[in-house]
Amino acid sequence: MLVNLSFRLLSRLPLSWLHRLGAWAGWLVYRASPSYARRLRENLFNALGREDERVLRAAIAEAGRQALELPWIWLRPAEEVVAGAVRTEGWALVEQARADGAGILFITPHLGCFEITAQCIAARIPITVLYRPPRKPELQPLMEAGRARGQMRTAPADLSGVRKLVKTLRSQEAVGMLPDQVPGEGEGMWAPFFGKPAWTMTLAARLAAVKGVRVIYTWAERLPRGEGFVFRLQAPTEALTGELETDVAIINREVERIILQCPQQYLWGYNRYKQPRGERVAAAAEAGQ
Repeated sequence: MLVNLSFRLLSRLPLSWLHRLGAWAGWLVYRASPSYARRLRENLFNALGREDERVLRAAIAEAGRQALELPWIWLRPAEEVVAGAVRTEGWALVEQARADGAGILFITPHLGCFEITAQCIAARIPITVLYRPPRKPELQPLMEAGRARGQMRTAPADLSGVRKLVKTLRSQEAVGMLPDQVPGEGEGMWAPFFGKPAWTMTLAARLAAVKGVRVIYTWAERLPRGEGFVFRLQAPTEALTGELETDVAIINREVERIILQCPQQYLWGYNRYKQPRGERVAAAAEAGQ
């Protein structure tokens, strides 16, 4: 009840206010949680290969902005949210794929305002997004309200959902997913991510292998002072091979390249390198060799 009320009250604030409050919240969490702060610093250092105080400080604030903009993204009118993407770059990739009769797999890392990307797409074409219930059950109705808009549909993160995604792609429609979530036991494989073994989902590579599918990478850069977002769509730089292990590694490399375009807006505090229960440490060591 309290979470619902807080979200609805926050959603009434201008985006610029939420981003300002979010920056303070980001620093508050960073100071209050030593384990979170350590993970954020370590993941950022691992990716950049160096200490960068400027990027670190920006990443702390951006993580808070990402959290505080959620009420605005989920609960403001859809037209207003989509209008928050003040510029779109690369939509010609979508138009070409549709003209070619291809299904489209949109791959979006946890970078910038990743919640707005599917809404921007759904304002133009139908899209089905993979859905995982939030860890806090009280957030589920808010999340569902924010994602069940326009031409957006959801598919659960289970076998029935995977079948729905495959059927959607074969129908020459669009699917969206986040590839850098840690999958459950038996749902992934070890692959390098910024040079370090990470338990990585195979679903993105499997969906990309569906006949006639075109992969497009998307992300939304958060502009300063609450001025909105730039919605970016990018073509792959490496061709997928159809070999699962190779393609999982390729997708990780593509995600790395996108993150390094704007490293301060990636969620470095996420425990990307955690080991699912039942997976052997030896498997991780072997993947890193």
